[in-house]
Amino acid sequence: MFEKVKNKKGFSLIELLVVVVIIAILAAIAVPIYMSYVQKARATEAQSAIAALRSTFRVHYQTFGNTENYTIEDAMEDARLGKATEKNWEFEVIGSPPKKYVATSTSEFPQGEGKQVWYDVDEAEYHGYGIDEEIDEEEVID
Repeated sequence: MFEKVKNKKGFSLIELLVVVVIIAILAAIAVPIYMSYVQKARATEAQSAIAALRSTFRVHYQTFGNTENYTIEDAMEDARLGKATEKNWEFEVIGSPPKKYVATSTSEFPQGEGKQVWYDVDEAEYHGYGIDEEIDEEEVID
């Protein structure tokens, strides 16, 4: 009844453990890289909105010679930002003419509230969430 099985087929426990360990190592490398891409993609939404707002402020400045009575609400209306963008981000403009454009995530934002992306006019660069590798708490715009 119990015959000795010749040519056993299948995997040993050691072989299975080696495969599981390799998969775990690959996952440990891939997940942080994927999360970094997700952050960059979400920051791109804010960058696009800031670019649109910058354009509306620039057009207003070129048309009227100043931006003193031009509010962020006026700029958002002229830029025709999408509902999802307006739901995920709050915008602020610092200076007249603007020196800094700031987008702060709302509670509706998938990655959480309080993430900031900003454009510095003097540096002509974007900074913040999903852009800079590390952001000091002091760098966050209040």
